[in-house]
Amino acid sequence: MTLALPACAQGPESPKARAANDADPALWVVKDKDTTIYLFGTIHVLKPGMTWFDEAVKTAFDRSQQVVLELVMPDPAKMQSLVMATGVSPSGPTLTEQLPAPKRAAYAKAVSDLGLPANAFDRFKPWLAATNLSIAPLSKLGYDSANGPEQVITAAAKAAGKPVIGLETAEQQLGYFGSLSQQAQIAFLSSTIDELPKLETTMATMVDEWARGDPEALAKDMNDSLKDSPEVAKVLLIDRNKHWANWVAERMKTPGTVFVAVGAGHLAGTDSVQAQLAKLGVTAQRVKY
Repeated sequence: MTLALPACAQGPESPKARAANDADPALWVVKDKDTTIYLFGTIHVLKPGMTWFDEAVKTAFDRSQQVVLELVMPDPAKMQSLVMATGVSPSGPTLTEQLPAPKRAAYAKAVSDLGLPANAFDRFKPWLAATNLSIAPLSKLGYDSANGPEQVITAAAKAAGKPVIGLETAEQQLGYFGSLSQQAQIAFLSSTIDELPKLETTMATMVDEWARGDPEALAKDMNDSLKDSPEVAKVLLIDRNKHWANWVAERMKTPGTVFVAVGAGHLAGTDSVQAQLAKLGVTAQRVKY
């Protein structure tokens, strides 16, 4: 759960100028005389060994009294219960039957490639199958949420005694997926199936764009696929960006320093959180480092 602009932007380094494991991801700041809010874009899963929680990012974190994530994960048992309640259909046509016939073989192969029976997701709603198929293969490629910024930042906040809150609840996030029309869910799953063969290359490219601080390239790779489904783009990206921008604008009324970390796709492109803030008269500036 994913699926950025302006001023003072420092041009991204060339990959050759950057050590292979050194990342300098983009960071923005919104501030007035007594309030500072940092906006940091994350990649939810990373391979081990990449250094990014340093320099300007660590400085911003250290200065902040509060940490804000997209979601503070509930305990696994509760999350599993919520997923089962919202993402599983105990009766009715199977997911295989709901898919367009030309997609069924590729879908069965994608599930089997995870080491599961081809019908393992057949009681899943299309959105849940799509999210599983887009995330599960990444572990085989060496990506792990334990290396991702959310878990690293959460652990650092706990160690430093900083409160951590979520912009959304698990119920809200799952509700966004569940609110998608059947047509949009099938399109979401079909798109996921189409993209699986190039997942390794796509993910490596996105991580490199994130690591070198190139949000516009990242937006193109992360968010352009959503243009094929305006409903998915509106529900999962644009509307959420608007909500978060409103949260930031409201939070600016309270003094203090806040570190906000959300998926990098939300801080890039023409509908980014920063673009929504600009419509509210709030300017986000890129932090140079």
